[in-house]
Amino acid sequence: MLRGMIFDCDGTLLDTMPDLAAVTNQTLTDFGFPTHTFDEIQSYVGDGGRRLINLAVPEGTAPEVCEEAFQHWCALYPQIGFKLTEHYDGMDEAIATLQRKGCKLAVLSNKFNEATKLVIDRNFPTGTFNPVYGERAGIPRKPDPTGLMGVIKEMGLEPAECAYVGDAPTDIEVALRAGAYAIGVSWGYREEADLVAAGAQAIAHEPADFVRIFDSLQD
Repeated sequence: MLRGMIFDCDGTLLDTMPDLAAVTNQTLTDFGFPTHTFDEIQSYVGDGGRRLINLAVPEGTAPEVCEEAFQHWCALYPQIGFKLTEHYDGMDEAIATLQRKGCKLAVLSNKFNEATKLVIDRNFPTGTFNPVYGERAGIPRKPDPTGLMGVIKEMGLEPAECAYVGDAPTDIEVALRAGAYAIGVSWGYREEADLVAAGAQAIAHEPADFVRIFDSLQD
């Protein structure tokens, strides 16, 4: 029986890509580096902010400069990183329906922890998701299952009682490695075929599919 759903943030719950692109290009500009197109930056997303910046800066940039740029990016995000984020159509209704049905909800993202908490707090009612975590010191990023298994334990559930929902093959891999049900979403920043190839056990084509999947796994 499915009792909980844990969600990725960017490209799954919220369309944060316009803000990610804006913050990244502002960081590059501030460091005197060339900027990138929206599609280029989107291709860098999925493995955390540090990896995004490492891909966005010019090839051969010194590691210490990459780290300085990442810290600058983190500092900019709370200032300008929430203006363009949008809700996917039907998401609020689907999440509210899951809550009414007694489904426990949580968030685990590779986005850095402060930004993950802020963007969820700004876009959903307080307490909708518990816990909410992004990238944290001492916890490996997805697809390492450590973080997801910790969230499941904190929810008071077993892996077999949970689904992990995301838009990238990394999300499918972490779900399967943790022993959770793997749900991909077709509206995110990666191709549906990539999610299927990674082993997704279900694909949501609209947020309402979360409810249908939850209902189907109650027996």
